[in-house]
Amino acid sequence: MFPKVYRTIRTPAVISIVGDRVSGHGKAPQTDPRPYITWQIVTGDPYSNLSSAPGGDFTTVQIDCYHKDEAGAQALALAVRAALDAELIVNRVAIDTIDSDTQLYRVGLEADFIDQR
Repeated sequence: MFPKVYRTIRTPAVISIVGDRVSGHGKAPQTDPRPYITWQIVTGDPYSNLSSAPGGDFTTVQIDCYHKDEAGAQALALAVRAALDAELIVNRVAIDTIDSDTQLYRVGLEADFIDQR
């Protein structure tokens, strides 16, 4: 239900770009230096069965990588993708744009976390 996103993407490659600037709920403090990452749960689905409580959850998370330039946003997204791949978490690019509020380049990845309860 609450996947371990921060722990999963906290690799040396990601840290070298954003440090600890990773925020949940799709929001980062406006005072945070750039670049940064936000993440939010998009959808969740329990592994339901008829004989007992669900044994796990399938949760799709959107991870947004923000950077002041296009190459930086892409490098950050590649580092996040490598972290997800290393943990065998299926992921895909969901959005690649310039954010209208921050005017930062934004690459958003969707990642499918499967967690046991």
